Amino acid sequence: MRRACVALVAVTMVAATACSGQGGATSGETAAPPSDPAKVSGGITVLTNRTDQIADGSLKKYAAEFNKIYPGVKVKFEGLTDYEGETKIRMNTENYGDVLLIPNSLSVEQYPHFFAPLGNSIALSDKFDYTDHATVDGKVYGLANIGVANGFVYNKAVWQKAGIKDWPATPEEFIADLETVKAKTAAVPYYTNYKDGWPLTNWTNAIGSPSCDSGAYDSLAKTKEPWSSGSDLYAIDKLLYTIVEKKLAEPDPTTTNWEDSKAQIGAGKVATMWLGSWAISQMRAGAKAAGKNPDDIAFMPFPAQHDGAYCSVLRPDYQYAVNAHSDNKEAARAWIDWYITKSGQAAGEGSISSVKGAPLPDTLKAFSDNDVMMIPQDQERIVDVNKIDKASEIGITAQGYRQKLVDVARGAADGDMDSYFGELNGKWAEAQQTLGG
Repeated sequence: MRRACVALVAVTMVAATACSGQGGATSGETAAPPSDPAKVSGGITVLTNRTDQIADGSLKKYAAEFNKIYPGVKVKFEGLTDYEGETKIRMNTENYGDVLLIPNSLSVEQYPHFFAPLGNSIALSDKFDYTDHATVDGKVYGLANIGVANGFVYNKAVWQKAGIKDWPATPEEFIADLETVKAKTAAVPYYTNYKDGWPLTNWTNAIGSPSCDSGAYDSLAKTKEPWSSGSDLYAIDKLLYTIVEKKLAEPDPTTTNWEDSKAQIGAGKVATMWLGSWAISQMRAGAKAAGKNPDDIAFMPFPAQHDGAYCSVLRPDYQYAVNAHSDNKEAARAWIDWYITKSGQAAGEGSISSVKGAPLPDTLKAFSDNDVMMIPQDQERIVDVNKIDKASEIGITAQGYRQKLVDVARGAADGDMDSYFGELNGKWAEAQQTLGG
């Protein structure tokens, strides 16, 4: 039986624990790539947020292909509907699978407490993109399967029915377009996915788009009041607030459903959602299931331009890691490497492969055709930003503060946009001062 760790999960971030060294594994043991597939054996459990791929048998098919190369490894998948919440609880023990997606609420400096190093950062960065997002002291603790461009997934047929042909270039134009969708179609102009919560966290990934600045996220380490006019967070959260305040979102956000939203946007019942480019293929599948044209699902950038160009932040999706306490690290690493480099999953779903040199998928052809600048999200100051965020108890990568933003906007919580932004600025500034920033 797995023994419980000493620390409990914090409100918005998993605490570093005293688990290291418990059981039969050591957290410093490297999960190296196997040299001989025939000699790799053991059973591994892969935690996943893709419950849909368990239901439709996709992951089972991937495992069958994997077993043609690694016949001695038995792969079991465990789907978690509330991936972030359930994983945080499980990480209070050693039993959080053998392979897992690194939770967003975990800060980079905590990775060595929970995950086995995968290798040297210099060597791995020659083969994979985004390794800097999971590097601590020269060691990489997570590998992304895909990179993600950020933007609005939208039903082009609905927008065209409303008479809208061009992408909005400002937040004001975007709001006006949603109002037109509401007036001229039966679709819900925007869907928040408030109840599931995690889709709201994707708005943070827009940091850098309004300013077209790859260093915008890092600059939070020195920004006293990030929710002040002119800043990226102000532009991002003001847009979401305005959408809800003007009743351009679903009538009751407490009843939203992530899986159902795919069918709704696919059928044209919902017009728009802010998500990563990974969602395009899922929404197209939703359209096909609803008997509609999958090509109706399109992707547009954040409504802001810099020198006449749109900018979309390019960042890694979830990164795969090996549990530091796994008894089958070699088999776990074999699965990660095979899935990222050999499975074809990224290309099959129209995603951006993390393997260096891989071409952009057809799902982003509109971005290429319209010269959308895809900029990286620098994370040189990520540790400093995380410390301020934790001390402020805001949780810019968690769902709570944006759920409250939606609540304020719809009148379910006290205050207005200015008062809430003032509250957030106060917490951030106080935390920064306390930490000596």
